[in-house]
Amino acid sequence: MRIKDWLSRLEKDLKLIGIISDTHIPARAKAIPKKVFEVFSDVSLILHAGDLNRLSVIEELKQIAPVVAVYGNMDNREVKEKLTAITSVKIYSWDIGLTHHGGGFWGTKHLERIAAKNNFDVLVFGHTHRPFLKQGKNALFFNPGSPTEPLPPFITKRCVGLLKISKKVIEPKIIHL
Repeated sequence: MRIKDWLSRLEKDLKLIGIISDTHIPARAKAIPKKVFEVFSDVSLILHAGDLNRLSVIEELKQIAPVVAVYGNMDNREVKEKLTAITSVKIYSWDIGLTHHGGGFWGTKHLERIAAKNNFDVLVFGHTHRPFLKQGKNALFFNPGSPTEPLPPFITKRCVGLLKISKKVIEPKIIHL
């Protein structure tokens, strides 16, 4: 097989997933920052880890790619009735879990329990508004932070995440906006 053919096949096998959380629209920001749409322009799926505040956030993100989302602690009743607290997607043989409150402020014990109970290879979570990326015992833990309200704002920047997924490797990345 020629190198060009091999690279072309590799690109087809690569999935790019946008990771976002804690948008808090319109409570803490009027709209999703335009930079998010630029960063997510090539993604094939978006995972939102809660605290959307309005379902319209999903509709906006769907302009880019399909969206899978969970509700967060600050979401209204309409959002909580439409979404679940935890869900997952399977990409190739990877199980990617999605929840809002993973307990990231207090270490990874709660994250480890969630991942182990559900056999997740990756657990995406939000709530802290701070980016977090750590390989645990059996899973990768990934919090993209917040694109609208990082905490604390004088230390943490606005950000989102990307997951590059192939059949053999997952490559996470935090993107500062």
